[in-house]
Amino acid sequence: MRYLINMSYDGSKFYGYQVQKNNKTVEGEIEKVLSKILDTNINTIGSSRTDKGVHAINQYCHFDYDKNINIKKLTHSMNSLLDDSIYIKKIKKVDDNFHARYNVINKEYIYKINIGEYNPIEKDYVLQYNKGIDKTLLNEFIRLMSGKHNFKSFTSDKDNKEFERDIIIDYKISNNILYLRFYSSGFLRYMIRNIVGLLLDINDGKKSLSDIEFIFNSKNRCSAGSCASGCGLYLNKVEY
Repeated sequence: MRYLINMSYDGSKFYGYQVQKNNKTVEGEIEKVLSKILDTNINTIGSSRTDKGVHAINQYCHFDYDKNINIKKLTHSMNSLLDDSIYIKKIKKVDDNFHARYNVINKEYIYKINIGEYNPIEKDYVLQYNKGIDKTLLNEFIRLMSGKHNFKSFTSDKDNKEFERDIIIDYKISNNILYLRFYSSGFLRYMIRNIVGLLLDINDGKKSLSDIEFIFNSKNRCSAGSCASGCGLYLNKVEY
């Protein structure tokens, strides 16, 4: 039988989502606790492998277990044993053919940038850019980056053979926080952070909007510029 877990977590307390041998990760903690409660080795499959420092409001993973589980009791037990930087929101039984990664239709990420005064309390949760971003530049940047493109210049993932993605980007500004929203059926490793890094490089005058076409065409990571910190990035929604 297959079970789907919906969780949130504070990524600043972990070395990313995926299991690592000598580092504390979200997946590692989830599997450790599940294995203890169910008294057998449990492996999970996540919907997304978030990087070190990246947060999740809604992350999902599935696992298999050959017995019926009291879901309410399991949810309570996991939350009692897990690090308090992870919270299990819901667990449900799903079809055995369901796959937490391959059945994803769309994902939504949010990137938060502080364009106001430095805030040390939020340094692990909002990128402290602490300067204004020209709205005309921002609107044109989003226009040029949105849609279907080959994003090979925006990832260090050399194992992937398909780099074309169709993305929607929009934004809002509230209380000096710029919220960039990224929506697509899939993202490449570091893709969003590299897009944000390019935006900030352009705003800082290190690159220009006219460079974007060249960056896409070059299909070379070195052409795109900086990679923004993971601290401002949130996996917000996963649609199945």
